Amino acid sequence: MNSDDLIWQLISKSFCSFMVKTKTGKFCRNEDNVTGLCNRHSCPLSNSQYATIKERDGIIYLYVKAPERVPYPIKQWERIKLKKNEEQAIEQINEHLRYWDRWIRTRVKLRFLRTRDYLKRMRRLALSRQKKIETINRKVERRELRREEKALRVAKLSRTVEKELLERIRVATSSKEIYNIDQSAFEKALETEELEEEEEEEEIVYTSGSDLEEEEEIEDFADAMQVDEEEPALVTVEAGTSSSDNRKVRIRFENDEES
Repeated sequence: MNSDDLIWQLISKSFCSFMVKTKTGKFCRNEDNVTGLCNRHSCPLSNSQYATIKERDGIIYLYVKAPERVPYPIKQWERIKLKKNEEQAIEQINEHLRYWDRWIRTRVKLRFLRTRDYLKRMRRLALSRQKKIETINRKVERRELRREEKALRVAKLSRTVEKELLERIRVATSSKEIYNIDQSAFEKALETEELEEEEEEEEIVYTSGSDLEEEEEIEDFADAMQVDEEEPALVTVEAGTSSSDNRKVRIRFENDEES
């Protein structure tokens, strides 16, 4: 018995970790499976000669398994990079799988076309804008709505207050009125303040440097006069007559005559 048939009997009748049983059939979750079905032709474990298509970082590769490399698990699969052009890639597949079964070649080509199509869709979706759906907590949503309503009320109140203040300022500048104060009392208060300021201005005397010098000279002259009065001097009084009753008295110092 061939080893591939033995492996398939063990897998199909006992247990396989990649097998998924449903009501309609069996499926395989192994990434190397070229069709995704659990059968003898599609199983990558029970076929020593196998080929598949894989995608790594946006690049499509052809993986080929040959019977001579089965004893070496590291070298079991040969990786071949396929070209971006569809026709050239299909030519590569035909070249490497020239002597293989037609069934496996057809499945590999179909898998290549499907992989190429979903890579195109991925690039298109990455360039376009996507809607992100997120769950919202109802309690948090209600709280945010209440906060928005409060903020709107405060904003409306601040706008009305601002309008009222601007209107009052405009009226005050045009009519020169003062709110919440009696006009007559305000005028009386202004008059009393003006009188007090005038009295303070009258009491204040400003002196300059020249005035101070004059005051010093006057004090020096007064001191000199006191010294002259202390010295003894003879005083003669001359009386003169005139037609009128008034009499004139002439005071002459003796020191002046001697000089």
